[in-house]
Amino acid sequence: MAQTLPPPREYAAWLAAFRIYMGLFWLIAGVLKIGSGSFVGSNGMMVRMVTNFAVKTHGAYHDFLVHTVLTHATLFGELVQWGETLAGLSLLLGLLTRAGGVVAAFLALNYWIARGAGASPEDYVGLEVLAAAASLVHAVLPTGRLFGLDGTLRARGR
Repeated sequence: MAQTLPPPREYAAWLAAFRIYMGLFWLIAGVLKIGSGSFVGSNGMMVRMVTNFAVKTHGAYHDFLVHTVLTHATLFGELVQWGETLAGLSLLLGLLTRAGGVVAAFLALNYWIARGAGASPEDYVGLEVLAAAASLVHAVLPTGRLFGLDGTLRARGR
């Protein structure tokens, strides 16, 4: 006998709470990078991280890290810290939630790949994979419609 999901009204509040949590997760990660002042720059944390990641990667992604990211470390550092911050704000406010979920998942998957992950089964249980999966929930489901500006804008458009 096939089971059906409960109507969206029954779980929408839980999805909104989850969206708000993920918004805080990404917002804090980004704001801490912006506030530290030591993430961006030629000697910043971004360069040190990517240098360490480059040792663990292979092929095209390794070349991308070495020849593109490291040579434009300031630009990529700004993109990372502002990407995290804006994705966090998007999810927290429920504004352009699907786009925020996509950006957050993209960032998390890049961190995962940059760490050289995917070679062994334990690579699939890390924080990056969990953050990507959790962020994709907001890209797929309309989690910004309850307690979010997406819902308010949608109601005004009617």
